[in-house]
Amino acid sequence: MATLLHLDSAVFPQGSASRDITAAFVKAWQEQHPDGTVVYRDLAATPLPHLDFAAVSAGIEDALRAELTAELEAADAVLIGAPMYNFTIPSTLKAWLDQVIVVGHNTGPDGPVAGTPVTVVASRGGSYAAGTPREGFEFVQNYLEKVFVGMLGAEVDFIVPELTMARSKPEMAELIPLADASRTKALDQAAEKGKALAARLAA
Repeated sequence: MATLLHLDSAVFPQGSASRDITAAFVKAWQEQHPDGTVVYRDLAATPLPHLDFAAVSAGIEDALRAELTAELEAADAVLIGAPMYNFTIPSTLKAWLDQVIVVGHNTGPDGPVAGTPVTVVASRGGSYAAGTPREGFEFVQNYLEKVFVGMLGAEVDFIVPELTMARSKPEMAELIPLADASRTKALDQAAEKGKALAARLAA
């Protein structure tokens, strides 16, 4: 039986694009692989402490880091809701990353996380796609790809719902059709990827 580690980090418990889309992924995963396991952490509802001197010094001997790294290393796949806040990931997600990345223990191409498929739902209120005026302000995909691929050797796939603020900001009203299309595409991708990944790991 495959295990999915699911992390959400959006501060809004309801009405969050990233939460809606990770939920669609999990639903498809569970329908395809009902005997599988989903380990869930809501990093906004239950934030982790920031890394401190004591935890760094203890490394994997620190109780919390040992628990968190064991969850990550035991996962056959990882799903992360990572909305863009101030051009980058939520601080709660950064705290999780700092806790689970233990250089010399689980980093590198031969580490225990190497090859693990990681799906990131990188939602954002505007658009930071290539060719847009704010292309250079994108520090979610760029950062997470470097962390998961460059440090942990994992495989990373992104689902990117854009323009999520279009319905709440009058100045973005003309972008509502594009926002709706982006959301629909992201939900479809989540369902497809969740089903495909569950089938692949359950085989």
